[in-house]
Amino acid sequence: MSITRTSPGRRAASTARGPGGRWWALAALTISILVVALDSNVLVTALPTLSLKLDASTSQLQWITVGYTLASAGLLLPAGKLGDRFGRRATLLIGLLLFGASSITASQVTTAGELIATRVLMGAGGAMIMPMALAVLPVLFPEPAERGRAVAVTAIGTMLGLPLGPLLAGWLLNHFAWGSIFLINGPVVVLGLIGVVLWVPESKDPSASRVDWSGALLSAAGVTALVYGMIEQPIRGWDAPVQGGLIGGGALLACFLVRQLRADSPLINLSLFASRGFTWGSAAFAVTSFALSGAQFVLTPYLQVVQGSDAQGTGLRLLPLIAAMLVGAALGEKVLAPRLGPRVLIPLGMLVSAAGLGVLTRALAGGGYGLAALALIVFGFGLGLVLPLSVDTVLASLPAEQSGVGNAMSRTLQGIGVVFGSAVLGSVLNGGYRAQLTGTLRTLPDTATSPARSGVAGAHDAARHLSATDGRQLIHAADHAYVHGMTQAASLTAGLLAVCALLVVALLPGRRRDHRDPLAPSVTPTGG
Repeated sequence: MSITRTSPGRRAASTARGPGGRWWALAALTISILVVALDSNVLVTALPTLSLKLDASTSQLQWITVGYTLASAGLLLPAGKLGDRFGRRATLLIGLLLFGASSITASQVTTAGELIATRVLMGAGGAMIMPMALAVLPVLFPEPAERGRAVAVTAIGTMLGLPLGPLLAGWLLNHFAWGSIFLINGPVVVLGLIGVVLWVPESKDPSASRVDWSGALLSAAGVTALVYGMIEQPIRGWDAPVQGGLIGGGALLACFLVRQLRADSPLINLSLFASRGFTWGSAAFAVTSFALSGAQFVLTPYLQVVQGSDAQGTGLRLLPLIAAMLVGAALGEKVLAPRLGPRVLIPLGMLVSAAGLGVLTRALAGGGYGLAALALIVFGFGLGLVLPLSVDTVLASLPAEQSGVGNAMSRTLQGIGVVFGSAVLGSVLNGGYRAQLTGTLRTLPDTATSPARSGVAGAHDAARHLSATDGRQLIHAADHAYVHGMTQAASLTAGLLAVCALLVVALLPGRRRDHRDPLAPSVTPTGG
């Protein structure tokens, strides 16, 4: 995104509906951001319910999660460029309409495949909403002081989605049909649409370049093929489609990089990676996003199915993770970062999160919530130290005029980290679960084998149709198999965090952060 300094004429246009209208516009933008943040976190609590209601396997649950993020990450940069070129307000309205319509459709589907398809459409809408909502802020608030306040308000909209999403999902699932977790997006989207139409002015970047659709297609296809191979390998083995996905995905991404080096108007500026601050700040951001996404995917069935909590209780049990993240972010920003600097604090936070995952590896199928709560607190506190500081490090490593494209890249890498977190750790979990359960399945009737292999929720459901003895045996074996797979996933993630921490210590520049225009660290970009 190119943030053009607002001229007096544009400034007048941005406040044409009166000074108070700008704050109503900000409210509309914050609502637009909140609906995306809520939806992203609502689904975490709902996965075990979806497994039962839609007869969804573990791999299908991964695609329900990953489908949204794939579409969002793949379309973030091209959507941003479209907004810059054809109008940010118009693009935001299209994104809200698509997100709302696909949410309502998702609430009515009857199969896992249909839900995956609607989640992809929701991801496409989200890719338009998030960058466009924040790209309008420089037009509405050209003065740095007001702009800082506006950015803080939108940040609150994002943060509210973290605790409210799981709690809202739990309450809805306990009192209404599962589709209500998507249907609830409708009224919020309507409020956002009304506010944007009434108060948000149109803005464009007259110097915006054309969209590199070939590059966008190559990157989306490459990532999708790789994720397909990772998700399907535990189920299909190393058959031709899996090998084709992994090899073909890698080849497509290589072609994408070559395309970016030669294109007149590339989606990404690869020269940014010449900066060690940008490279390793981005790596820390992506790896911690990988860890958070994967941990949420793995932990929710453990809390809800293995430990027997209902959906609302699962949302409550995830609150220590969210609270610890917020405390870590506040303490890191106010106290630790000014004293230690990013080169020390970022790897320290990653090691703290790795320690939290180490605690999680000690969890037992028949154990209580206390150990899991401790793991969530330690893990979340470390993430809170890393995530905001890594973004700030990326942007502080760039000249002010490149802050938009730098934020674009960091957000895209975060999206890729989220995609691979659910895909890789879900596959590790699935492989460990199936391997551990194989012996037990040989002793059970054929009718129980397929649902039990699909996941721990399916095993619990199948146990209801068996004799008391066989049912108890299956539940005991499935719970222990799930914890076995969860331990493998947690160990892998802890190791990845530790390795990345060592690389950051060695390669991240040692200078402290600079303090720029308050907009720069917080703008979600709209493309290169």
